[in-house]
Amino acid sequence: MFSADFEAAKTVKRGAARSAIGLDAELDGLRRTLCRVSDISVSGARLRTYSALKVGSVIWLTRPLVGRVSATVKWADEYNSGCQFAEPLDAAMIEALLVEAGWK
Repeated sequence: MFSADFEAAKTVKRGAARSAIGLDAELDGLRRTLCRVSDISVSGARLRTYSALKVGSVIWLTRPLVGRVSATVKWADEYNSGCQFAEPLDAAMIEALLVEAGWK
């Protein structure tokens, strides 16, 4: 079971409402690894990783409900990064992920 603090979705300069979420995903880049999706919107996500990602890298996130999604790393620090999806996710897909995570 996962636990996380709830943070209401908010609109920021990126233009899409972000929702706090706590889901594990697979991350493909130079190597496959697990990551944690800590917030998500139709246009991108914030990830927690076990190793640093390089800004500008193209990665692939994999989740059972979503499949494989291409994204570009826009910012990164030691264990957190923000990525922008190559194609926006459907809003219904975000809702399904929130239900899966127990937020709805």
